[in-house]
Amino acid sequence: MVTALNAAGEAAGLYVGMALTDARAILPALRTRPAEPDKDTRALAVLADWCTRYTPWVNIDGADGLWLDVTGCAHLFGGEAGLLADIARRLQDIGVSVRLGLADTPGAAWAAARQIRSTRVADGIVPPGGARDALAPLPVEGLRLTPETVATLKRLGLARIGQLYDLPRAGLKRRFASAEEPEAVLRRLDQAFGVHDEPVAPLRPAPAYRARLGFAEPLTEVLAIETLLPDLVVDLCRALAQDHRGARRLTLAAYRVDGRVERLTVAASRPTRDVRHLQRLFRERVAQIDVGFGIDGLILSADRVDELAPDQPSFAAGARFAADGLSQDAAVGRLVDRLANKLGPDRVMQTAPHASHLPEKAARRIGALDIAPAWPEAPRDGPPRPFRMLDRPEPIEVTAEVPEGPPISFRWRRLVHRIARAEGPERIAPEWWLTQDLDDDRIRDYYQVEDAEGRRFWLYREGLFGAPGRDGPPRWYMHGLFA
Repeated sequence: MVTALNAAGEAAGLYVGMALTDARAILPALRTRPAEPDKDTRALAVLADWCTRYTPWVNIDGADGLWLDVTGCAHLFGGEAGLLADIARRLQDIGVSVRLGLADTPGAAWAAARQIRSTRVADGIVPPGGARDALAPLPVEGLRLTPETVATLKRLGLARIGQLYDLPRAGLKRRFASAEEPEAVLRRLDQAFGVHDEPVAPLRPAPAYRARLGFAEPLTEVLAIETLLPDLVVDLCRALAQDHRGARRLTLAAYRVDGRVERLTVAASRPTRDVRHLQRLFRERVAQIDVGFGIDGLILSADRVDELAPDQPSFAAGARFAADGLSQDAAVGRLVDRLANKLGPDRVMQTAPHASHLPEKAARRIGALDIAPAWPEAPRDGPPRPFRMLDRPEPIEVTAEVPEGPPISFRWRRLVHRIARAEGPERIAPEWWLTQDLDDDRIRDYYQVEDAEGRRFWLYREGLFGAPGRDGPPRWYMHGLFA
């Protein structure tokens, strides 16, 4: 079965779907290769990624097409004709034959690209509001209909799209055996003329802000990218400043002349539009870009942005950063950004709150560049928490006047502490909704104690006296230190 053809094969009268024996009978000198649909799919995805140099709104259409929503982009290439000419030239340079169509609607653009047989790029441009006239002489295959519907239309003598214009809709429905086929024809007509919207979703989320540079001659050295990078960063930060926003994640896309795209992503722990800081983050990693046979385009995009309020430098602890116009928090944030982007985002961590009333589970580690939720305020009437929490509670030996009373002394790390004051207990039960078992042997009674030297500790007794299955008395642990 013939699955794809070049222009010479089509000119000889062959078509997709024809049996190979019939094709050889028409053209004995036909050259064939086995179809590799998986490789074709991967190649089309690579080509779609490469086309983001023209617009971020790119998606795949079937097995051999691409959608590009170029709204607001054509002026960057000298107009619509210049845009299509640039696409055709660059694809031809990498050995890809292409048919191009441009119109107000996806349906009209699809018909122009696939049904207008012309070698002139400008012939594929449908003028604004001119879809009705441009599509009239085209075959009904240009409406993206199923082969069965196309065959039914041709049996009715409706071979051109224009022949459908003057037919009453009710009359068209009576000509089909099923109700779905005429509905599909009318829907495709309405989509082609803009009566019904047909949005094109991008393969990846479109960035909020982009800055681009194109080159007449390809860049063959990474050093050239480093030299031009400041211009891109300045343009992007200027756009961010206009909207009072800062970037949390940025991507530098380098478009190679062989149709591939090299991407480099950096992230920040807090929104920023500081030009020098962003340049430094990219400069430390730009050597990772493989220029191949040359780079003919660069696009810097802000993939994640947030509101950016003015940052007030401190006159106290952060005064040493005032020369750079930074607060202490901003300076620490820059250090975190550099470490995380150099060592890897999973190797620099921060602490974030976690919904658990167990002290050791009330916090968790996340990446330093991730957005951490705000820490909840401690209840004013609740018991205080220690300044320092041990990574793991450590066993201690405790002496108490009565079995279930507060301790009067304890041994920790081979030192004996005599207790002068004690407050408690504060009972914390296990998370039974996670374990499906309320185990009395895991109930904790916490005490705040102060020894004779004035040092304060946070201890707890785990388990209850007389709990089922217990062989000995409850265990005691050191969990934290107060300031």
